[in-house]
Amino acid sequence: MTEGELTMAEAGSPQGPLTGKIALVAGATRGAGRAMAVELGRGGATVYVTGRTTREHVSEVGRATETIEETAELVTAAGGTGIAVPTDHLDPAAVRALTERIDREQGRLDLLVNDLWGGDVHVEWGKKMWEHDLEKGLRVLRLGVESHIVTSRYALPLLIRRPGGLLVEVTDGTEEFNRRYREPFYYDLAKSGPIRMTKGLATELPEYGCTAVCLTPGWLRSEAMLDTHFKVTEENWRAGCEQNPHFAISETPVFVGRALAALAADPDVARFNGQALSSGGLAKVYGFTDVDGSAPDAWRYITEVEQEGKPADTSGYR
Repeated sequence: MTEGELTMAEAGSPQGPLTGKIALVAGATRGAGRAMAVELGRGGATVYVTGRTTREHVSEVGRATETIEETAELVTAAGGTGIAVPTDHLDPAAVRALTERIDREQGRLDLLVNDLWGGDVHVEWGKKMWEHDLEKGLRVLRLGVESHIVTSRYALPLLIRRPGGLLVEVTDGTEEFNRRYREPFYYDLAKSGPIRMTKGLATELPEYGCTAVCLTPGWLRSEAMLDTHFKVTEENWRAGCEQNPHFAISETPVFVGRALAALAADPDVARFNGQALSSGGLAKVYGFTDVDGSAPDAWRYITEVEQEGKPADTSGYR
């Protein structure tokens, strides 16, 4: 191992609720994936973080401002051990090599997080299925569905080696909300896919003592949401409410990161097997908050306020 791959005991780090746990966060370059990796590290876990954007290469997402190396450094700074492994999760050979490396270095895998995406750049919003560019649409499905399948195919044999393993599929939207059509066509399929994959794997994993759940953040104040869509920063994010007043229900990536860390540390996590969970819903179960001390229940708000055409008012929702 390199110096950056020392175990928690070797590094002399304080014990946390996830000390000794080995996690793979697939798609940890930025946004929810980065925050989830960091919060696992805060709990003491060793976290393999993967993605396509490195300090030498930028993925088709086109953002050079966030890299997997930086994510790994943040994991380590938080108290865990971050290990960056550049990986294209649509390349079976690369994913197989990744899982073989984890097996070789750690001999186990306790938590697999499929947070793979990157398809926004290909989504043609507002277009009918037959109007949407086919190549771009299929790329959306490859990035949002196939990448998850490839990763699970090679990582689950390692996860099921020991009872207590947890698979977390990450998507956008709760199961209830995603029963409606999340246009356009390809986006709808991509975001419904992880929920359905969770249902299937939740029937296959329990015999090995493992659990599968799906997890969604609410309205995520990701880097792109802040600096590209709303042209604001985390410090003045409320200025974005002038463009869309419902942005008031948004949450930082840390919120869903804390949701994941709570699941990973829960010895009774199997009670959620097969369920689609949200950061706002889990905050009610575990009692964690966002960085500002609030606990936004975004999907309930979106359903009951925004979708009903009511004026923006987060009272009772955060």
